[in-house]
Amino acid sequence: MNIEQNKNEDMMKLLLSQLRQRFEQVSVGGGKKAIEKQREKNKLTARERLAYLLDDGKPFTEIGTFAGYEMYENQGGCPSGGTVAGLGYVSGRQCVVVANDQTVKAGAWFPITGKKNLRMQEIAMENHLPVIYLVDSAGVFLPMQDEIFPDKEHFGRIFRNNARMSAMGITQIAAVMGSCVAGGAYLPIMSDETLMVEGSSSIFLAGPYLVKAAIGEEVDQETLGGADTHNAISGIADYKFSTEKECLDQVKKIMAKLGEKPTAGFNRIAAKAPKKDPSGLYTLQAEGNGKPYNMIDLIEMIVDDSAFEEFKKEYGKTIVCGYARIDGWAVGIVANQRTIVKSRKGEMQLGGVIYNDSADKAARFIMNCNQKKIPLVFLQDVTGFMVGSRSEHSGIIKDGAKLVNAVANSVVPKITIIIGNSFGAGNYAMCGKAYDPRFIYAWPTAKIAVMGGEQAAKTLLQIQVSAMKSKGSVVSPEEEKKLLDQIKGSYEKQTSPWYAAARLWVDDIIDPADTRKLIGEGLSAANNNPHSERFSTGVFQV
Repeated sequence: MNIEQNKNEDMMKLLLSQLRQRFEQVSVGGGKKAIEKQREKNKLTARERLAYLLDDGKPFTEIGTFAGYEMYENQGGCPSGGTVAGLGYVSGRQCVVVANDQTVKAGAWFPITGKKNLRMQEIAMENHLPVIYLVDSAGVFLPMQDEIFPDKEHFGRIFRNNARMSAMGITQIAAVMGSCVAGGAYLPIMSDETLMVEGSSSIFLAGPYLVKAAIGEEVDQETLGGADTHNAISGIADYKFSTEKECLDQVKKIMAKLGEKPTAGFNRIAAKAPKKDPSGLYTLQAEGNGKPYNMIDLIEMIVDDSAFEEFKKEYGKTIVCGYARIDGWAVGIVANQRTIVKSRKGEMQLGGVIYNDSADKAARFIMNCNQKKIPLVFLQDVTGFMVGSRSEHSGIIKDGAKLVNAVANSVVPKITIIIGNSFGAGNYAMCGKAYDPRFIYAWPTAKIAVMGGEQAAKTLLQIQVSAMKSKGSVVSPEEEKKLLDQIKGSYEKQTSPWYAAARLWVDDIIDPADTRKLIGEGLSAANNNPHSERFSTGVFQV
């Protein structure tokens, strides 16, 4: 390992240390005092419930770990969006699990909580996975009700999705572990089966205080909507149990009896570990993503047997395309090449930039993968499309549109990993969030923005300085530098993976060493959906 690689590894390990520290921070939810209050009520935390429910020795892929990170600080924060969720296995069946975290504002729904829950339902619907809800929520966080209640992608969409998933034949199980209030009361009742725990579970449209205010009736919580009421009187619930663990044991029994369903039939053989040492993934990225590296090296560290069959190797060299296997699954890989390369005409091309020929090659490769029913993996480290008169005259917009069209209309599952930069239209062309990847993850080195921080800051500075000068202000070089530093600091915060993960622009920030495993789990999930559409690109200029 050379000096440069050592520096890169030190930088990556520092970022991973930060990742672990921040995970420990959000994993305590509302804090140790709130956890102790749970235990005083003989209740488990959301993470403890999942640990008991999920199969030992099977992977749990957490989604949205950092949802809400550094958001809502004036409201006390909302760690992990007040919900612990992900892909896991129960009684051997892969499923989506969603657990309200009662330690965070009594499990109340913030705007990001709604977005996270909708994302989990989207994953279930796209991949035809069963869903297990562990419900313990006080309902909508009232001070922010206008940002969570009325719109299309707000709270009510959850129940619409309950109905749609049921019609799609997707199993939904709701274990009510605590409160289930107001509109949230519909979620367990719209699930296939509802389980409750005596003494702690409750389901009602209005709690005792609201009932008294509305109609003057005085009634206690248990009589109004406890486990006995809904099992023996209303018939709303299907089971009741003395303890949470007994309740979760029944969920396991239900899952163990699910019948087998058709799969998508994606090609898979026995997996082989990469021949190239995956620890080398830590040595590729330089601080600030400013230095080139060979994307082929990265690919060979994550694919089976380090075997990669490159497509159109001599053409369009700033995008690498080819076939491989990951965890035994056949995949097509589309990746930005960060080395400085020569084009087929002998010209030098900047790494991470998409040129006409690269866009043309990638579009053709995506069409081929759809024709062959091969899932796609996008490895993003892109600064955008090439600009300038030469590229414009060559039709870069046309070729870029061709690639965007192919990505948008692709019907095979797509999984996106943001390795480094993800700037401008390059984000779109390489299957960013807007292009419906089944799963999208970011390395700690990821940066997501309309353009690089330096260019954006200078552009914004020019605009601000021009506006100040037009009003007669004199701006000294020192003032310009101070203004530039302020703009750059604010902009760079917004480009960080933490900012993206907080807003669910990515499903999670991951250790590069877990890339292969997470892609494999994502493909296992995608294989559960047997329904396939016919690929068509529509109209574009050739």
